[in-house]
Amino acid sequence: MSRIASTFQKLAGRKALIPYITAGDPDPAQTVELMLALAEAGADVIELGVPFSDPMADGPVIQKASERALAKGIGLAQVLEMVKGFRARNADTPLVLMGYANPIERYDQRLGEGHFVADAKAAGVDGVLVVDYPPEECEDFAARLKAVGLDPIFLLAPTSTEQRMKDVGRIATGYVYYVSLKGVTGAGHLDTAAVAQAVPRIKAHVKVPVGVGFGIRDAATAKAVAAASDAVVIGSRLVQILEEALPHQRVAAGRQFIASIRAALDELTVEGTQA
Repeated sequence: MSRIASTFQKLAGRKALIPYITAGDPDPAQTVELMLALAEAGADVIELGVPFSDPMADGPVIQKASERALAKGIGLAQVLEMVKGFRARNADTPLVLMGYANPIERYDQRLGEGHFVADAKAAGVDGVLVVDYPPEECEDFAARLKAVGLDPIFLLAPTSTEQRMKDVGRIATGYVYYVSLKGVTGAGHLDTAAVAQAVPRIKAHVKVPVGVGFGIRDAATAKAVAAASDAVVIGSRLVQILEEALPHQRVAAGRQFIASIRAALDELTVEGTQA
């Protein structure tokens, strides 16, 4: 059983919290400490963004984070070193690399086919979400991940067809990430009622947990989304908080924000017990 699957199994009715940060932003020297702080604050899984020059699914906040990280020389090799640094001090919290096909394909072009999967496994990665790898185009890549115990994780959206859900359900392990809004990260108004309608449709085809992200900016929204899903993914708001914080306060600011989301999600468990 993968570390992600084991983590979800151990939740026992609690909702999973999955924060996202961009590797190397705002300061590469702080990325490992930030990840450790997120885990300490109650993150169940951490998504670590691989900086890329054309992050088509990301809104301006995460686009700028990628630009800042790239300007500081952060590429996939450096991201894997950060994973190793985190894993040396935290053996339990699953890590998912989230990014785009180009850095992965360039990595294998430089080092040889299959090196990314092998090196990700060796570093301590648990899952990989490639935004621009739809399931019908990456069955071989997903098979290579699964062969070494890594979870291929996929996106679904309000526009996803029943067939796309079936395709994802056939290949995905770990969890699926439901993009709750049309558009890019951090944009638009989140309709929690629409999320509540969408998740059962997805679960009819997908047997792994469903996490919901895009548009979740505070504890109240996170709690409302968690009531209808298995996990909450929160990225743009966290990245914005880290960007705005003073350098010596960033780690504490990230920890405090995620702790507030964790507390809100845990209220659902208490309320469910009381009911």
